[in-house]
Amino acid sequence: MEPHRIALLRGSFARLAPMAEPAAALFYRRLMETDPSTRPLFAGTDMAAQGAKLMQALGMAVATLERPEILVPRLCDMARRHVAYGVEREHYASVGAALQWTLRQGLGEHFTPEVEDAWAEAFAVLADVMTDAAYRVRAA
Repeated sequence: MEPHRIALLRGSFARLAPMAEPAAALFYRRLMETDPSTRPLFAGTDMAAQGAKLMQALGMAVATLERPEILVPRLCDMARRHVAYGVEREHYASVGAALQWTLRQGLGEHFTPEVEDAWAEAFAVLADVMTDAAYRVRAA
């Protein structure tokens, strides 16, 4: 990604960080409303802890976008865990849509079209890495 777009991601994530807990709750509520097939993935899950993990993962990704030697192995590890939880390829599109919606709610006027495009690009890259890793696991 271009440095300017990475800066947009980092700036917008910094704005979202102070409201991490309610943003994560909004995200999961939206995800499960728009894609009910994700509900069983979180049965018995402590959603506050899950929300903290989500925000930590997003923070890690935003912080290491220009360092694939760090980012890619972490994403691959995450993808392997997601396979064990029952995450399917189709869920990544639902997650991306719920993330964009959550960012729009949390950032308000700061969720400009340029910021939205930067997040869409970043999520597409992250999802591609993760789905490739997940399918390598399933093929093994």
